[in-house]
Amino acid sequence: MKLKMKPLFFCLSLLPAVALASSHREAPFISTLPQMDASDFYMFMSYEPGRQGYVTLLANYNPLQDPTGGPNFFPLNDKGYYDFNIDTDGSGHADLTFRFKFTNTYKNLTVPAGGQAIAVPLLNIGPVSATNQANLNRIETYTLQVRRGDADDPVTWQPVVTAAGSAGTFTKPVDDIGQKSIAQYANYADSYVYDVVVPGCPRPGRVFVGQRKDGFVVNVGEIFDLVNLNPLGPRDGGRNALTHKDVTTLALELPASCLTGASNPIIGGWTTSSMALGGGNYVQVSRLGQPLVNELVIGLKDKDKFNGSMPSNDAQFLKYVTNPSVPVLLHALFGTQVPQMPRNDLVSVYLTGVKGLNQPMHVTPAEELRLNTSIKPTPPQLQNDLGVLGHDLAGFPNGRRPYDDVVDVTLRVAEGALCGAVGSCGNQTSDPNHGAPFTDGARSPGPTAATEHVTGNENPADTYLGYFPYLMPPLPGAPNGVNGLPAN
Repeated sequence: MKLKMKPLFFCLSLLPAVALASSHREAPFISTLPQMDASDFYMFMSYEPGRQGYVTLLANYNPLQDPTGGPNFFPLNDKGYYDFNIDTDGSGHADLTFRFKFTNTYKNLTVPAGGQAIAVPLLNIGPVSATNQANLNRIETYTLQVRRGDADDPVTWQPVVTAAGSAGTFTKPVDDIGQKSIAQYANYADSYVYDVVVPGCPRPGRVFVGQRKDGFVVNVGEIFDLVNLNPLGPRDGGRNALTHKDVTTLALELPASCLTGASNPIIGGWTTSSMALGGGNYVQVSRLGQPLVNELVIGLKDKDKFNGSMPSNDAQFLKYVTNPSVPVLLHALFGTQVPQMPRNDLVSVYLTGVKGLNQPMHVTPAEELRLNTSIKPTPPQLQNDLGVLGHDLAGFPNGRRPYDDVVDVTLRVAEGALCGAVGSCGNQTSDPNHGAPFTDGARSPGPTAATEHVTGNENPADTYLGYFPYLMPPLPGAPNGVNGLPAN
């Protein structure tokens, strides 16, 4: 069983336009480029023992992978690059960028057949381990670079290297082909967690890239069927539709002091991917900060435009935030109350951060995932999956942790849960739906028991083809883990 990474609707004839799976193939163009498609972005204060004062950044790409997806499995695109972008001053621009570039080297392994050396059609021709990759037909490596300063500044990219000072080329473990090919996959993948030195950072960080169980929890099938569920029903009344799906995770853990600006503990973050199109110029094709924005907020006609845009230019999408369509569609289906517009509460949640929680002192409205690094992390056993709505200030939308149930939070906020609390809804200063517990019916059973059946009991179906790698290292005595990197 893999560990979850914790973490709408069009009605009637309008329904087929939205994909609710955080950002799993959410826009027309990116659905044709799954290798470049960012599905989830997480940013939270690390709560693994011994990692106090660190921030964990996770970006998931190439969503909806099937564990049986051979013979090629799921390499990342070596004709593009993948970025973590950090805004340290609320300007809507990246002041700090971490760039991953991948190289896929094919070895063209052959076997003797009929007296000839014949190239094999498979990814491996025998067992593979961290110390023996002779049987592996493709080696995946990557470099990591950092750039400080605004994108318009004449700054220089600097390499991130291992803490031992070796060259900054890292290896991505091959995907989980199966136990016969890779015995003890967790131990194998753990070998590719690197301690790294980042220029300008006071302490070493950690980096990992590899296949993980998709941690997003959503009852997605019923949503596409004219929202064929009870949005006021039990939070654990359905199954997670992504139980058997994998993703490729880019994970980076760094000291908070490496990411924050002078006297400003609040950072904004998002991930982007870019690839060479046409004449060789790189074009941004995917963008993800907060979950569900491109799915639930941006209109279908502008989804590709949003993916190619920068946060500093988000004024062009303001009408979608202040006049959202989802409450109107839910009203048509279920008769729920539509909060008045314009939605100033959603401006706080999506564009500026919430004042007193995670809003920078000087902020340009821009869609980013914002984290107040001065708020201490909540221990996993005390985390509330509703985050700030559940009075857990270390959770979503103050950053995002793997356990946070962002679907339920987003539904409740869209329906007016924060009207008057962080901004008015038209003339309304209170929730017009009176705290109704909106839900999609799929819920993680706990921060250390993700991807198990929603009742909290482990379901054999969730283990699928046997063992799959954990996302995070385990707590002492806990069945799964609590942070964003495999154990090293």
